[in-house]
Amino acid sequence: MSILTLTTDFGLKDHSVAAVKGAILSELENAQIIDISHLISPFHITEAAFVIKNAYHNFPKGSIHIIGVDSEFTPENRHLAISLDGHYFIAANNGILSLLALNIKPEEIVEINIHDRVETNFTVLDVFVKVAAHIARGGNLSVIGKRIDDIKQITNISPIINQDSSQMIAHVIYIDNFGNVITNVQKKEFLDLAKGRKFKIKARSNVFNKIHDSYSGVIDFSTPKEERIVEDGRQLALFNASDFLELAIYKSNPLTVGGASSLFGLKLRDTITINFEK
Repeated sequence: MSILTLTTDFGLKDHSVAAVKGAILSELENAQIIDISHLISPFHITEAAFVIKNAYHNFPKGSIHIIGVDSEFTPENRHLAISLDGHYFIAANNGILSLLALNIKPEEIVEINIHDRVETNFTVLDVFVKVAAHIARGGNLSVIGKRIDDIKQITNISPIINQDSSQMIAHVIYIDNFGNVITNVQKKEFLDLAKGRKFKIKARSNVFNKIHDSYSGVIDFSTPKEERIVEDGRQLALFNASDFLELAIYKSNPLTVGGASSLFGLKLRDTITINFEK
């Protein structure tokens, strides 16, 4: 049974997601279709890459991942199918795939060339589904595309470090369902730069000088519950399950009092500064 995942910026109001699933089932009657997300911010390729990167490796090898984000076919936005880390990815050549392949070299990349054989004005439904079905049936990538060596790169996603390594300029790359703010700082690069030095993380007027091991790390469980100060709503920094630096509010509800994003006044692409002791 073929496993196909879908990640799009289509939202859930319109017919688009259901139409793509119907097209998949018309091609592969027994396909297992898994939604990763359809609530990616419109055309936001770094957000899509973050979500997919942290989800795909939990699927069995050989899974096929269709990415419908900024996917319109144009002379500057060609379509690719790649084999990477034992998985297949079908997406536009808009930089998403380069973010997935930051630390892993693709086994094979082809530029899809079946557009003239498929009548379409909805390429994810028609072209991407046809390619996914071909792969699921055991077909070679070379049949549906021309082999290429390079894909479009996005180079402005890494934190900026100053010359004396005393400051790191980071950016918000994702805001999760709880309103927590995820930055583009990875644990290893932070620790390599810090070298045990004290630091201050500045996010607008909010300052963090400690990184916790978990969300509940702000709570002193050695103190009886009835004697603790208010627990909910405390701000914290931590490295999340994906090893990215995250700013959060402990047990805060974005729909009522707000989450870290709204309470800290942070949105996608906003800057966060980390200063290290010289």
